[in-house]
Amino acid sequence: MDSVRQEISQRYNFDLPTMDVYRTEDTAIMGMGLPPEKLLRECCYIFQQATAKRMKYELKNSSFLFQYGPSIGTTEFRKSLASFLADGYRSEVNMSDLVQTSGATNGLHLILSTLVDLAGVIFVDEYTYMIALETIAQFNTMKIVPVPLDEDGPNIATLQALIDQHRFEPTKGKLFWGVYYTMPTFHNPTGIVFSEAKCQQLIKLARATDILIACDDVYNLLHYADPDAPPPKRLFARDIADLGRVEGWRGNVISNGSFSKILSPGIRLGWMECPPRCVEAFRNSGVLMSGGAANNYTGGVVATLIQMGLARRQLDHYRTNYAARLDAMAETLQAHLPAGCSFRKPNGGYFVWIRFPSHIDCAEFNRYCLEKYRVSAIPGVRFSFAKEARHFLRLTFAFHEPDYLRRSVRTLCEAAREYLEIAASTV
Repeated sequence: MDSVRQEISQRYNFDLPTMDVYRTEDTAIMGMGLPPEKLLRECCYIFQQATAKRMKYELKNSSFLFQYGPSIGTTEFRKSLASFLADGYRSEVNMSDLVQTSGATNGLHLILSTLVDLAGVIFVDEYTYMIALETIAQFNTMKIVPVPLDEDGPNIATLQALIDQHRFEPTKGKLFWGVYYTMPTFHNPTGIVFSEAKCQQLIKLARATDILIACDDVYNLLHYADPDAPPPKRLFARDIADLGRVEGWRGNVISNGSFSKILSPGIRLGWMECPPRCVEAFRNSGVLMSGGAANNYTGGVVATLIQMGLARRQLDHYRTNYAARLDAMAETLQAHLPAGCSFRKPNGGYFVWIRFPSHIDCAEFNRYCLEKYRVSAIPGVRFSFAKEARHFLRLTFAFHEPDYLRRSVRTLCEAAREYLEIAASTV
């Protein structure tokens, strides 16, 4: 096939006619996991302040910010980040465990390319983040294996059996033969939080079989149930607690985080919280050594932002607004979702996962909604490697304001009631 040059004019990632969430007067698109324009505007002001202060500092200190950075990030950035995360998690974060990335997708790519055998096995939840599936699939020598997901985490017995079935010795130079990619806290798309029991079982299983658990921890700090309470304890904290205490401990969990949802996706900055053996593998990574840290400049500006208290202010700004938006969506669903459909209100994150009767194809229903009612979400099949979850629908509450959500979600519920009646009449 001949190569043809193509230019698609876009202002942001989903700037396409059928997906433009900014055009709220045309269609209520409630599927995209983006922070809203009104809340992002504050970033213009806080980054202006932090950048101005940082440039004055750089002029007096050899302008190191514009130099190649250390492979895992500067000491200053990792120290500032550790302080910020410890404050948010309400638990210890050690700067020596942190590796700077350009976001969680970059972190996942680094994990797969640096730590995992090229013939490795990637275990994923039966419903999971759809673009992560696309990222993993690009490593086409690796095998993707879905794992059933219960209401409190993966089915451990099935995961154990699958690990036993696929296990092998990794190639020399690679730390792991397999990875379990998951989101234990405010899971995308389901919104669940893994139970204490499931977390303990996962750590025990990972240590016994020496697989890596790669946690996509991008929503942990977006918790709404009780603003004064800490967020759910991350899986990495449970594993790292045994460093120096348990004989033979090696570390089998990475917390892969990002500023995309808690500050700005456009700055392309994130981190991985890793056990020592993984930190050293990343420190010696040719990609990171040659690149000189991922996004060194932005890391310096964000370090200043943290030191000025502006990153925490923006996080609180998001949490307050998202809590109100979640309440608006959940209250409307509770009042108007038709019989036979159900949902569980999450305590954090971005998403609400709706279950329809098992005979309903939500991809068809979504097309019906878009064509007749000008509202849309994302059908569950997009989140399934096996192309299942056809009777599920994911809604996003973060982007739109509460009143807009009330109107749009009520319209979606009316469309659902009508569609179920049509489906019942054709049986």
